[in-house]
Amino acid sequence: MILYPQAKINLGLRIVGRRPDGYHDLETVFFPVGWSDILEMVPAGAVRYDVRLTMSGLPVAGRRRDNLVVRAARLLQERHGMPAVRFHLHKQVPAGAGLGGGSADAAATLQGLNTLFALGLDDDELAALALILGSDVSFFLHGRPAVARGRGEVLEPLALDLRGYHLLIVFPGLHLDTAEMFRRTLPGREGLSPAAAVTLPPAQWRGRLVNDFQTTAVALAPAIGEIVEKLYDAGAVYASLSGSGSAVYGLFVAAPPRLTWPAGYLTWHEEIR
Repeated sequence: MILYPQAKINLGLRIVGRRPDGYHDLETVFFPVGWSDILEMVPAGAVRYDVRLTMSGLPVAGRRRDNLVVRAARLLQERHGMPAVRFHLHKQVPAGAGLGGGSADAAATLQGLNTLFALGLDDDELAALALILGSDVSFFLHGRPAVARGRGEVLEPLALDLRGYHLLIVFPGLHLDTAEMFRRTLPGREGLSPAAAVTLPPAQWRGRLVNDFQTTAVALAPAIGEIVEKLYDAGAVYASLSGSGSAVYGLFVAAPPRLTWPAGYLTWHEEIR
């Protein structure tokens, strides 16, 4: 079985406050994009509890056993048992970009193994497993626009139609530590809530649809601010950091002009359909 786990961008992100459990309550809008990894999974015999992962494409830091694909497979084995399985992950969505690539891989693993081994898990059972793996993993089980609250796990479907717009994502190859970003960023006071802001036409989002992490990210990595300004200068109706970064995206009413970026930058362009 071959799956194509798709990334997301955040349309706005508000830090509502710190929770007693140490996490933060957030509000954001998750929007799926076409940039995807490629994940192959193959049964590998009757022996249980054997998971193997090989990888290609973009580098991913950390041990293979800590990869979310392996963790998702192990979780299913512990809870439901299944034969051995082999994975190959071709990484195309950069890690540490604020695009949710690892979480998308985890969700695809849960769904793929549920189908491959006929485990019979329903949507609620898959969502409960997804939450164990990460706050935003459950979004990728369906991959439709949604308002996310709480830690990102409380999802409300959103009828947001951006068809015909062009999306350009720019990843400068920088890693911003998420915990450090939270420590440096105070709950926001500017702009509307993301859920309210996206009801406006995208041409009215600038200054209203706010990512609270963006000021912190620009202070730590000025290149992020430079990307935002370059996208606006190129005609974007809206440009922003995604999540806690460091990917930046621009939304255009027509195909953006060809832009030149420094060596090491990765870009993705699509017309939203």
